[in-house]
Amino acid sequence: MAKFRIGVYPGTFDPITNGHLDIIQRASRLVDHLIVGVARNAGKGPLFTADERVAMVKADLEGRSANGTNIEVRAFDNLLMHFAVDVGAGVIIRGLRAVSDFEYEFQMAGMNARLDPTVETIFLMASDRNQFISSRFVKEIGRLGGDVTLFVSAHTAICLQQRFAQERQNGDVQKRVQTME
Repeated sequence: MAKFRIGVYPGTFDPITNGHLDIIQRASRLVDHLIVGVARNAGKGPLFTADERVAMVKADLEGRSANGTNIEVRAFDNLLMHFAVDVGAGVIIRGLRAVSDFEYEFQMAGMNARLDPTVETIFLMASDRNQFISSRFVKEIGRLGGDVTLFVSAHTAICLQQRFAQERQNGDVQKRVQTME
């Protein structure tokens, strides 16, 4: 099978989940060089800073098979298509969990194709064991004291526990839960 040379898998990764890791693993079979683009997305009010998310993604990728693909993790804060062009990507990889994801991603792919028709978008369906995992649900479960180890790596679970402990110390838990409702 022919591979694209460079691909970008963008996301907020707040936090990176087993679903993200599965898409990265599968995307690595399609490209020679995969750039995991960590969007700064300050407007989303991320739990972790962009630098912390980059570090978590890098830690979670250590020791994993990359199918001979070079995988790089970089933060970006510009338009995705500008980032893709800046890094020389010919393809954007997007993961889909459900039909609700498809509608948004379909519109985004259409807009991106208008912005730069030389960059393709490839959708990878979430594997059955990861279809229900979302960063938002993982944060909510963890924030309320639930076990997230089925949904994230051991390293990321520790990062979440530490962040939620900080929130509890600062009295932020109730405030964050209320804003999620």
